[in-house]
Amino acid sequence: MNERNGITTFKGNPVTLLGPELKTGDKAPEFTAVDTSLAPVGIDTHHGKIRIISAVPSLDTPVCDTETRRFNQEAAALPDNVVLLTVSLDLPFAQKRWCGAAGIDRVITLSDYRERSFGLGYGVLIKELLLLARCIFVVDGDGVIRYIQQVPEVTSEPDYDAVIAAVKKLL
Repeated sequence: MNERNGITTFKGNPVTLLGPELKTGDKAPEFTAVDTSLAPVGIDTHHGKIRIISAVPSLDTPVCDTETRRFNQEAAALPDNVVLLTVSLDLPFAQKRWCGAAGIDRVITLSDYRERSFGLGYGVLIKELLLLARCIFVVDGDGVIRYIQQVPEVTSEPDYDAVIAAVKKLL
């Protein structure tokens, strides 16, 4: 298993990411996570659509809450061929509860709790915490990664405008 250091911090402390370092132009790795109904979802579930995949530590934290709400708002201005997926290690039941309370209706939340195949396949599983590092991937309709934003500090928000600009280049 690849271990990568010096890529991100958590509350100022360096952490180790497990998995490969993906690059733009790479084929998006397959993974199996579950949605809030416990149905399996992978990268090919939304084949043909542009996918914004937002990896977050936990929806029950302030920054993850803010990020997911913001992407839910941004989704309203995007066409139907763009899908927003937020992946965390939260249990699907907690994700469903959180989405209901937050009024999330455009973002699809996925839980990587079973196999951690997303975290390990996309190189965002934090070894020390067994949580996902904050990272955004934009994957085109053919399953190729076109944009990656690894947030340097896990407790910081991503650059939303840069993510949306990357998506608009694919439209």
